[in-house]
Amino acid sequence: MTAGVLAPPRRTPVAWAPAANALAVMDAAKAIRLGVLPGPGWVRASKLTEPEGLDLLLQAAARRWNAAPHAAATLAWKSYSYWASLPTVLSWAAARRVPLLTADTTYAQFHDEAPFLTIGTAPAPFAVLPSDTLAGTPGTVVVADEDELLATLRTQLLERHLDPLLDAIRTEVRVGRRTLLGSVASGIAYGMIRASDALPGSTHESLLRLLTALELDDLVDVCASDSGMSVQRKTCCLAFTLDQPKICSGCCIRP
Repeated sequence: MTAGVLAPPRRTPVAWAPAANALAVMDAAKAIRLGVLPGPGWVRASKLTEPEGLDLLLQAAARRWNAAPHAAATLAWKSYSYWASLPTVLSWAAARRVPLLTADTTYAQFHDEAPFLTIGTAPAPFAVLPSDTLAGTPGTVVVADEDELLATLRTQLLERHLDPLLDAIRTEVRVGRRTLLGSVASGIAYGMIRASDALPGSTHESLLRLLTALELDDLVDVCASDSGMSVQRKTCCLAFTLDQPKICSGCCIRP
């Protein structure tokens, strides 16, 4: 999964600093514009559930991968859900802050050549814990505890952002909800593993806790060993159906 390179914004809002640092560790700091309203040429994510926006997404994927409609849709979803999830996931994992982003405050650009897309986020308030140094400052909403914070993350990321697009895609192509959510689970896992040097505590424990809260924990196995963490998917993104087949390292069809 690749994302485009953007000129870094002049100033990343302070609440985003932990997530920005995690993106830098992933060597993806220029892939996502955090907290600065994108300019012309960007598509609001909520528009992707409408016929014109959905057609833009699926046609871009078909051109990018020269794939059959169901495979193009699955790969488009895999790429979009990975990059669109990172701002929220890494902010929570790095600082227990949840940006109150939705499909209305997330933007994308799609490209016929690699990279397939770039992501931008508009300014948004943050849900924070009472112990956060930002608690009570303008642009923050204080929640009671970790459980409420995770519930907020689920509402913002899944219910108010990814789920409507998932449903829209499934009206156009025959692909299962479980298959698509498998890409969300694996994307979250890979993102946190790649950013682990910037995350406090046990990344493995945080990852399992997050996947459980999102009810995605049955879609991947995350294994920790002395050599690091690995991800085993229980669903497939259909990359093996391309003209130049690809079988991902943790794919369920790999022997």
